[in-house]
Amino acid sequence: MNSFASLLAEVADCSICAAHLPHGVRPVLQMHPQARVLIASQAPGRKVHESGIPFDDASGDRLREWMGVTREVFYDAQQIAILPIGFCFPGTGKHGDLPPRPECAEAWRGRLLDYLRHVDVTLVVGQYAQAYHINDVRASLTETVRSWQSYWPKIIPLPHPSPRNNIWLSRNPWFEKTLLPMLKRRVSEVLER
Repeated sequence: MNSFASLLAEVADCSICAAHLPHGVRPVLQMHPQARVLIASQAPGRKVHESGIPFDDASGDRLREWMGVTREVFYDAQQIAILPIGFCFPGTGKHGDLPPRPECAEAWRGRLLDYLRHVDVTLVVGQYAQAYHINDVRASLTETVRSWQSYWPKIIPLPHPSPRNNIWLSRNPWFEKTLLPMLKRRVSEVLER
């Protein structure tokens, strides 16, 4: 456990991509070696950067609803690990937040994932996380999420829960009707073990 705590301290002090972060360095993640659920996400947004708490925004409210968990359970690192591809807010571009910085995953992801030996299900949130975690990612996020049964029960690909994706959700009603009930059931099953 001491080596894990040392690794988290190293991550907290990381500044490898500071020159590319217009809002400064603030790594945001949540981990404990006992976690059973891993949320592999993209990168913190502006509100999360300010609070330092992962998914502490409207996206988090929706993700917790999708998972069927309370804030208390969601923020219990011994149950749920939250490991974005990029740990710091990358800034904003023309069409929303910029992609996660690649340096972060290269420097830390493998070392951190090595400690997550009890994870039974990984929720892969958004296209950047899917590109990293799913070997046979489909041509589009929609196709990858629609093919969720191909990855079941260990991996569940999800769109980003941002309110900016309301149009995607309205165009893909199968997601809420078919996948979300299975997602809630799987998360509940894993956390009850």
